[in-house]
Amino acid sequence: MCRLFAFVSPLPTTSRSELGVDGAESLLSLARLHGDGWGRASVRTPGETPHVLRSPLSAANDPDFDAALSTPSRAAIVHLRWATAGLPVNECNAHPFEADGMAFCHNGTIKPLDRLHSLLTAESATTLAGTTDSEMFFALIREQVAAGVGLHEATARVAGTLRDLFPLASLNALLLDGEQLIVVHASATSILTEHDLSRLAPLADVLPDEHNEDYFALRWREGADGTITVGSTGVAGEGWTPLPAESVTSIRLADRSASTLELAAAHAHHG
Repeated sequence: MCRLFAFVSPLPTTSRSELGVDGAESLLSLARLHGDGWGRASVRTPGETPHVLRSPLSAANDPDFDAALSTPSRAAIVHLRWATAGLPVNECNAHPFEADGMAFCHNGTIKPLDRLHSLLTAESATTLAGTTDSEMFFALIREQVAAGVGLHEATARVAGTLRDLFPLASLNALLLDGEQLIVVHASATSILTEHDLSRLAPLADVLPDEHNEDYFALRWREGADGTITVGSTGVAGEGWTPLPAESVTSIRLADRSASTLELAAAHAHHG
């Protein structure tokens, strides 16, 4: 499980600026729990391939994280990792994953891993650098794109398939390329396990008040200048609106126009 933040702006701006003082403080508080690595992908100019930085260190005490938050871009995604039990904490498993001109990060657990892995083609399986379910999720999307499906539709198809096969999994994810930010908000039936809640308890006094409530929710808002921001619970603040449940939303970098596909409808169309 992890925390997510993203923005798409009409002019270069920084994650720190879009988070604001309170948001940045909340993010660092969250890093005390979600301390199994961090990453950022950014697009300085629409059309360019995202630039990716990632680390297995906790963002709470890594000076490179502060520098990443302060680097201007037109769009960015930020990820704080809370590793799924049993999966190693290392750079290969840190998000965002990067391939084929895209960057991808995920908040959730898709189990059993062997069942998920069996969905990959042999070719896709050879591209995996780490051992996470998240990287497999990304590989499935890339398979669809390689077959000629548009990125938005490809993501909705894969998320729809995974929802059918893994009904309790959180599929929340962010995907960034040179043209669009894709937001998967698919966690309506997901809950924290007793093991997860036990890990939360010792940090209750340093985490944002709403962190435990609706842990998997993703919210968004549009600023006065047209900047669109997206955040997990604990990152998103007052005045943010929940994204549609069980949906995949595309936000174009060129003009911040947004369109949404439902998982069920996308999967039904796919057959």
